[in-house]
Amino acid sequence: MLGIIGAMDIEVNGIIEKMESPEERIISGIKFTSGKISGTDCVIAKCGIGKVNAAMCAQTMILLYHPDKIINTGIAGSTSGATHIGSVVIGKKVLQHDFDTVALGDEKGTLFLPDENIVYLPCDSGLCKELEETCAELGDVSYTVGNIATGDLFVATRQQRAKLNQKFDAIACEMEGGSIGQVCYINKIPFCVLRSISDDSTSDDAGMEYSVFSKMAAETAIEIITAYIGRNSN
Repeated sequence: MLGIIGAMDIEVNGIIEKMESPEERIISGIKFTSGKISGTDCVIAKCGIGKVNAAMCAQTMILLYHPDKIINTGIAGSTSGATHIGSVVIGKKVLQHDFDTVALGDEKGTLFLPDENIVYLPCDSGLCKELEETCAELGDVSYTVGNIATGDLFVATRQQRAKLNQKFDAIACEMEGGSIGQVCYINKIPFCVLRSISDDSTSDDAGMEYSVFSKMAAETAIEIITAYIGRNSN
């Protein structure tokens, strides 16, 4: 079974609409929709915005539906000149830029897991490659693979974005992928993040760009995820 998590309706509804015989279940306020898309068993959830919502959703999905892999999809902001509005980013690694115990001597972004301390959580290389291949096959998709930074903050200015690029070599920023990645990493579930850019790294008014381009960006991500499921159907 493939698990798909997005934060908002515009990021998941277009995928749910393609599901055959959907079944809904609401747990802790999160709606999980399961069924088949192109013959593939899927479960899709709108987790809500932010790291706690995303982590709660991912852990619940793993415990109840036992997905073989999880993709976090949706939109993101650019933190690199290599990514622009409408282009797509695929996670190589995810990180949580707002986790900060530097005052205790740790590297910024260090996460404290049961068996290790880690900054960069690796996305599954096989899943990443399959998403790259899907983008290439679609032909009209510009995509970049790299680090994606997560935090409970809408990163609004180019100075903030530049810092994320310089510190973490991040090509995009958002508010859920790193926490979903942490849950999947601990549970040994292959995961990846695919996001479409809604606001540019050069802008000091990312909120305005987001309001204009978020729907378009979300539709691009939905197209790719739908194509991915189709090419990997049973």
